[in-house]
Amino acid sequence: MPTAVLEAEDHSRDAAFNKAMHGNSAAEKAGFLAMLGKDTGAQKAAADEYFKHWDNKGADVETDKHREERRAEYATLTRHYYNLATDLYENGWAQSFHFCRFNKGEPFHQALARHEHYLAHMMSLRDGMSVLDVGCGVGGPAREIAKFAGVNITGLNNNDYQIDRATRYAKLDGLEDQLKFVKGDFMQMPFPENSFDAVYAIEATVHAPVLQGVYSQIFRVLKPGGVFGVYEWLMTDKYDNSNPCHKEIRLGIEQGNGISNMVRVSEGIAAIEAAGFELEFHEDLAERPDPSPWYYPLAGDFKNMGSIWDFLTILRMTKLGRGVIHKFVGGLEMVGIAPIGTTKTADSLAVAADCLVAGGKGGLFTPMYLMVARKPKA
Repeated sequence: MPTAVLEAEDHSRDAAFNKAMHGNSAAEKAGFLAMLGKDTGAQKAAADEYFKHWDNKGADVETDKHREERRAEYATLTRHYYNLATDLYENGWAQSFHFCRFNKGEPFHQALARHEHYLAHMMSLRDGMSVLDVGCGVGGPAREIAKFAGVNITGLNNNDYQIDRATRYAKLDGLEDQLKFVKGDFMQMPFPENSFDAVYAIEATVHAPVLQGVYSQIFRVLKPGGVFGVYEWLMTDKYDNSNPCHKEIRLGIEQGNGISNMVRVSEGIAAIEAAGFELEFHEDLAERPDPSPWYYPLAGDFKNMGSIWDFLTILRMTKLGRGVIHKFVGGLEMVGIAPIGTTKTADSLAVAADCLVAGGKGGLFTPMYLMVARKPKA
């Protein structure tokens, strides 16, 4: 398996950039209003730093060197991706930045919560346990799991803006005594060995340059006998990197989601075992015979809509909805209301959505490969 060279951390630099770009926008109630409260110069710098890895490097010209360059700057790439995309996610999706399964007639937000509950159930989380959320986003899953399972959660995140949002939301929910959020790189976690009873990651460790690296860090901070549960983003073993269509799908997913290096299912399983875990359960939940596929909201498929309240979420993903958003955000950017880089980021997310749907329909990609593993007691 490839090894990763760790990026040097500079929390003071990151905090200064967070203040420069985001200002006080973390206090905004809505993602759309927060999006408008950015510093244009700082956002342009974030966009330039992020898109340098993708511009003029399409699937037809991508090389191993391009992928290695992205892996070498995995932390910066991910941090700037979320500097650019967080508000768009909150405005267009939810405060839980992940996919989920759908039962017949199940509302969107209820399905998201059930997906989180299922992971907590499979991990047997219990009242009072000390739990680490690796790549916690703005804390949507952490808040839900804390309420569902009664656990105390530490959220780890390398993006200062998301930490500010997560801290604010926890306080609004009255969960500040159960939740705390820590700045750090999950490839070099700022915790002592044997710190947590359990660790989970929901569609986050895919940002690692090498999965074995992040899984080894999780192994280190888990107490002996502790459990690790993850919903992993993986290309399935049907994926063929020599197939131009497959490669275009993979690259579109990576570019639109801040991913430096996505691998196959077989490589994910090998990585968790190589880290020292005993793998107790693994399954691609995307292969379950659900009445609606996990990607239906991205496809703008109204026939699978579970509730009338999901109408706007689905509408945003249709060709019409994306076109309106593109013109609206582009207009705001043109007159200086929205910062430079907003339209480019939104367009990148739209391309990623198409590639995610294509990957799901073709059985080439899963965002919910569930693995539950345990650190041996001795």
